Amino acid sequence: MSRLNVNIDHIATIRQARRTNEPNPVSAAVICELAGADGITTHLRSDRRHIQDYDLIALKQVVITHLNVEMAATDEMVEIALRVKPDVVTLVPETPQEITTEGGLDVIAHQKTIKSAIAKLNDAGIFVSLFIDPDIKQIKASGKAGAFQVEICTAQYAHLNEQPGDATVRRTKTIEDEVTRIRAAVKAATREGLHIAAGHGLTYRNVSAIARISEIEEFNIGHNIIARAALVGLDRAVREMIAAIDSAQGK
Repeated sequence: MSRLNVNIDHIATIRQARRTNEPNPVSAAVICELAGADGITTHLRSDRRHIQDYDLIALKQVVITHLNVEMAATDEMVEIALRVKPDVVTLVPETPQEITTEGGLDVIAHQKTIKSAIAKLNDAGIFVSLFIDPDIKQIKASGKAGAFQVEICTAQYAHLNEQPGDATVRRTKTIEDEVTRIRAAVKAATREGLHIAAGHGLTYRNVSAIARISEIEEFNIGHNIIARAALVGLDRAVREMIAAIDSAQGK
């Protein structure tokens, strides 16, 4: 059975828009857990555009399920993780001025840095996941670097699904090819002995094809749930995503 971690970054985005105290990401985390989420995901960025250091400290004290913190593989971020000690750290690429993460981590190009970060985090009892594109070479490099898990980036799949108009019909084969590419990556990760998550751009509308890949153990979904929550409330939005995943898996 796949787990759902809810990314609460955009609760903090709303707060930071006014530099005030609300909405509180910790309160959001509690609501997500009560609605059935299996974990909470958040991204501490170097520019602190949404989540702040004090949010991590509070989340560590309050979250009772599973706290997954996304961060760049820098000395600053590793030191913060060693102090906070979340359950999992997901190492992600980070580019200044990007709107959101723009693709997977290049583990091959940065293997020395990533391997060092993994070793330090593992020594502190923190599991490490690497956010990577569905690329076999990157998966093999992740295994060699000592990762516990890989999170397959579903950005390209999501992009193909979310374009408006009749073009979606004409892209059906392209979408199927991308699902096949993701499935092949998942199989490769299984052979490497890695645990498998997936995320980025997944929505109520497109999650089903990915949720049907049985080896995927965990989904990290944020923006779409928070966007839905603005209209129907966070509790209902989380429950609807859980139902969408469960339905795809025949539950």
